[in-house]
Parts: sequence; C-alpha cells; structure tokens
Amino acid sequence: MFQRFSNSARAAVLAAQEQARAGNSPVIDVEQVLLGIIATADAPLATLLDDLGLSRDAVQEALDEAGRAQPLGEADAEALRSIGIDLDAVRRSLEETFGPDALDRTSPAEESRGFLARLRGNHIPFTAGAKKILELGLREAIARKDDRIETEHLLLGVLRAPNDTTRALIEAHIAVADLRAKVLDLLDRAA
Repeated sequence: MFQRFSNSARAAVLAAQEQARAGNSPVIDVEQVLLGIIATADAPLATLLDDLGLSRDAVQEALDEAGRAQPLGEADAEALRSIGIDLDAVRRSLEETFGPDALDRTSPAEESRGFLARLRGNHIPFTAGAKKILELGLREAIARKDDRIETEHLLLGVLRAPNDTTRALIEAHIAVADLRAKVLDLLDRAA
C-alpha cells in the first residue's frame, strides 16, 4: 500500500510518528495522523486548512489543552466525584507542592521508555483507528480512480472515520461534511 503513497502522504505518516514520539505516546493514533497531514500538506490543502483555523499549532494547542483539562475523561471524573475526590483540587494541590507544570513534565520512567524505544529502532505501532484511516485513504483514492494516495486522500480517510477527539477538533472550525466537500473539490480541481 505504501508504494502508492505520494511523497507528501509518506511525509504525513512520518510526521504522525514524530508527533507520537514527541508526545511520548506508545502508539500512533488518529490525532497524530491528522497532525501529520496538517504539518505536511501541500499548498492548496495547507491554505484551505489554515484558512479554516486548522493549523498545526492550533490543533496541537487544542490537543494539549484537552489533555490538561481532562486527563481522565468526564465519566472518570464523575465517578471520582461520587466518592468525594475532586480532580481539580488534586491538580491544584500537586501544582502548589511541585510547581505549575508538575503534571505535564515527563517522568524519569517515561524518559527511559522513550530512550528504550529509540534503542529498539523507533517503531511505534498504529492503533486500529489510525490503520483504518490509512486504509480509508487508499479506498478514497481507488474510488476516485486516482493513481496515488495524496495527503488529501488521507484527510478524507480521517473525515470518513474520525474518532471523538479529531471530530471535536475539526468541528470546532467546520462541519466534517463541509470539510469533506472542500477537500473533494480540491482533488477535482487538481485532476
């Protein structure tokens, strides 16, 4: 499948791997693929995404904020509240004791995992969702009878099966269906 990827689509996959590595993630998920697409998109797609506010920095900031705001998820936070544990109070207490970025710093264990991953050859596996995105990108290219899988096809794959996080990131700027139509229009104009 990867032999059909254009240089920019290959670069998007490599950028997704770098995003996962930079975030000390043990896997490459749909969010990293989206960030890779945004970071490596060629001019027409890059301009479209930037005009919509879907720049790499904006998406990364939203992901970082979401991670800081709710590390466990609302259902987990509610379950803890029901037994008298307030996550916001715990965070404040930890930050008062250990500094404002105590929960965001990399632990020595995480640093050693990152070091071990580098020693093992830097392989970070894709989640099932991220694999599906790549497969859907291939299907989009085949359905259009395009010879190569471009970054736009990968984005169409994300738009066909976004996870909750990527859906929220995208829909903060534009409806998924509307972005899909704009990306298809870009591909039609390029053909």
